[in-house]
Amino acid sequence: MTAPLVLDLDDADSLAAADSVGALRSAALGGAQVRATAAAVTEGALARLDGLRPRSVVLVTGAGRASRASALLVAALGGRSGLPVLSVPETPPWVGPLDVVVVAGDDSGDPRLVESVDRAVRRGAEVVLAAPEEGPLRSAGAGRASALPPRVSVLDINALVRYLAVSVAVLDAVDTVRSRPLVPDLDLLADVLDAEALRDHPGNEVFHNPAKSLATRMHKRRTVLAGDSPATTELARHGSEVLLRGGATVTAAAGLGDVLAVGARLDAATATPAAGYDPFFHDEELDGPAPVDQARIFVLSTDGDRLALQRRVAALPSADTVTADSIPTDGADDLPPSLDMTRFDGSTPARRGVEIEQLATVAVRLEMTAAYLQLMGGR
Repeated sequence: MTAPLVLDLDDADSLAAADSVGALRSAALGGAQVRATAAAVTEGALARLDGLRPRSVVLVTGAGRASRASALLVAALGGRSGLPVLSVPETPPWVGPLDVVVVAGDDSGDPRLVESVDRAVRRGAEVVLAAPEEGPLRSAGAGRASALPPRVSVLDINALVRYLAVSVAVLDAVDTVRSRPLVPDLDLLADVLDAEALRDHPGNEVFHNPAKSLATRMHKRRTVLAGDSPATTELARHGSEVLLRGGATVTAAAGLGDVLAVGARLDAATATPAAGYDPFFHDEELDGPAPVDQARIFVLSTDGDRLALQRRVAALPSADTVTADSIPTDGADDLPPSLDMTRFDGSTPARRGVEIEQLATVAVRLEMTAAYLQLMGGR
């Protein structure tokens, strides 16, 4: 007898036993990462930024989740922030004493990040270092940069919300008029992400677990993550990368406009034989056309107008809508989750968070989905 390759998602004990690398635990620590960043800010980690009114905030990032987090933040803020927020691969030559430079990455020995820190400091800019407090990066910023090193250890694919929290904390410190209403309170964001992780807990059944619901729909299927805005398109790219690395699931990421432009051709191009189909026992004259599985499309959205969103995806009858839960005003209100995040009783959501809050919530859900897919595949 050999062990089955696919675990029962409703068997919490088997899931816990199979999760030898701690993928579920790591994905569930988004709230802890944000809370640790908030605690560091409260302790004065960004005291050098007090009273500063910079010309711009420059986000210099390494590869991986740091780069994706900065792109997500810039896309979410658009032109609404009170000062320019730029995402660049290295410190640009025009940076000076009027700018704040946030250098973020997982590799403390990345020469490009080390050079960026050194250049920004030499030019008199205020530098915030969001990287492991070790190696050449630590030496480059010692005594000359504010440090927000990671306090909670997670797998590198689950670090997006930490980098997002660092950028949010910097914006909240330097632009209290225009940017503050656009970014979430970090303590509240941590509570929201903890609530999402609780919904996605292995002990919750598939029907009451949004991450498990996504995993069952994606398992052994070709999938497409489509964003209906620049920010959700960046989130789709993050989800695609996390699903590839975590769940070994090849998922395309695109804007909703591109998916709509393809239309019916997408189904024809991505159709695969249905699970359990054996052509040897199939007679088209008796059994009809061979059964096929079409690609599943998941539309990521932060649009509060549900009717408008439904009209936009009406041309994609096989599409599922993935949005953040309406966020309760207090921790006692436990919303029953579903895939499209509508209350089962049809009631009006209690509160919707700002866009960055919703994006972070869906990011945690996708990371939990990747962890479940990894376990379903027997890895």
